[in-house]
Amino acid sequence: MDLKKMSCYKCPVESPIISIDEANRLIQFVPSWTLNNREFPHTLTREFMFKNFTEAVIFSAKIAELADEQDHHPKLIIEWGKVSIFWWTHSIKGLHLNDFIMAAKTDALALSIG
Repeated sequence: MDLKKMSCYKCPVESPIISIDEANRLIQFVPSWTLNNREFPHTLTREFMFKNFTEAVIFSAKIAELADEQDHHPKLIIEWGKVSIFWWTHSIKGLHLNDFIMAAKTDALALSIG
């Protein structure tokens, strides 16, 4: 399954949250990401490291463009030399296939500028 080639689709409030079994299956396609349930019900999280603050901000701006293009937006924490990204689907307060698609697209973006 090539998640980075897929597009996000509208996820109405009544859409189901994916099961933990399905999340564990999908995480195989984005192995650098972590399933996290500390801050929200469940999120996909990853930290990206950079040489300085400016590179971290530039990467964050590219993530913002991607998020607007796909109409699916993460939580970003920008620090000196680091960007932490949290993907989850706000409307359902949990994980959806869209989150895994965006994680894969984020990885592809990082490779293209890194």
